Amino acid sequence: MNRFFKSARTAFFAGVILLAPISITLLVFSWLVENIGGRFRSYFFFYLPDPLLEKANLVLLWNFLATLIVLILIAILGYLSRYFFGRYVIGIAERVVRTVPFVNAVYGTVKQIVDTFSTQNRAIFTKVALVEFPRAGVYALGFLTNRVKGEIQGRTDDILWNIFVPTTPNPTSGFLVMFPENEITELDMTVGDGMKVIISGGALVPVWNPELSREVDTPISNPTGPAPHRAPGSPGGAELTADTPPST
Repeated sequence: MNRFFKSARTAFFAGVILLAPISITLLVFSWLVENIGGRFRSYFFFYLPDPLLEKANLVLLWNFLATLIVLILIAILGYLSRYFFGRYVIGIAERVVRTVPFVNAVYGTVKQIVDTFSTQNRAIFTKVALVEFPRAGVYALGFLTNRVKGEIQGRTDDILWNIFVPTTPNPTSGFLVMFPENEITELDMTVGDGMKVIISGGALVPVWNPELSREVDTPISNPTGPAPHRAPGSPGGAELTADTPPST
């Protein structure tokens, strides 16, 4: 009997895991249609008579159309933000929001998180790397930005790279650590996949096929010196070496 219940429990949780993604998607979609569409329905379709607008079998249709209009307006706003007028208007709105107590704190936090995933900021991170941090034998996921330059590089004999090690689950804060090339292990995963690992606390890990792992690393954009690359014979993410020149 215990064996039966154990098998039934395993099957039940397997079904929950299978249905969870689509169920959550439907719940979010339903919430958007009901709350956004329901809130703006009367504004977008003000010219319609109330009996038609409130008709039970048509409410879902009006809500859906209102939600669609809101999404289109957001897309138009994003398009306008590329130009001076759009940026000017958004800048004024941001300044107004930042003058409101409490709201400015919430807005600042949300903006930081959103900016982390923006195309512009993600382009700052060139590659995902594995480094020993905060001590030897303990590993952390980080993002390569660029070569260390200026006085900092001039005062050390090692070729250093800037690594941003974000915190979990909020990647907008973290540590800037400067590692020698030979202490950096480059990974195959993309910057986006690395962000998913950080935010999920390691629960979401991208699928990795060692047979498809890159043998030679694409040189990091660096006009002033050699780019780290994979050491031969290293499976998957391989160590970056300072002595061997990058492949061309």
